[in-house]
Amino acid sequence: MAELPVELPDGLNERLTRVLDVEGKIARALDALGPIADRDVLLLDGTDGIRAAQLRDLGARVRCTATQRADGSVGFDAADGSADVIISLWSSFRGAAPDELDEARRVLRPGGRLLVVHDYGRDDVSHLRGTLPEYGPWSKRGGPFLSDGFKVRVVHCFWTFESIDEGAAFLADAFAEAGRTVASALKRPRLSYNVAVYHRTFGDAAATRVPVAAEA
Repeated sequence: MAELPVELPDGLNERLTRVLDVEGKIARALDALGPIADRDVLLLDGTDGIRAAQLRDLGARVRCTATQRADGSVGFDAADGSADVIISLWSSFRGAAPDELDEARRVLRPGGRLLVVHDYGRDDVSHLRGTLPEYGPWSKRGGPFLSDGFKVRVVHCFWTFESIDEGAAFLADAFAEAGRTVASALKRPRLSYNVAVYHRTFGDAAATRVPVAAEA
């Protein structure tokens, strides 16, 4: 789901929403890499929730859409050339799939920006989730993003709890034994959490401009 990096059982998603990146660093990084202010932003697999609200607070005109059509094929519910920025938070572009890139190319205006957020690892949170491609292959120079025209910015965030005890209880409820192991090492009520924003420009806005002599 686009709101969160992990789907948790038994209503724990809401608890994670309240503690994940309370500083708003992810949204600010997206604005820096877009930018998103005063621009048409397509949020993939998103709901009209906290992430969309953070983007709107930074001045974006946000529309949410799914990444799959009814027949199961990849397709964004957006017209050709209708977005300045496409943002994917965790759920889409899992390995920069060509069909998703084709859809991004179709929907973005010339010079449009594709911003893809995934976990980066090398942090406390990675010890909760085991081995994931996000933590290694995807972020390498020969991986699917950096070998296909993307650049990457790593954002150093936190999962921030009211207290160590509250954090320990949440981690045990959400991640069982792995959560209890991480909780046993807590020295402060937060976990380090690194995300990667893979970013790429599609098309050349300057190349599509009518020559000055013809504009008259």
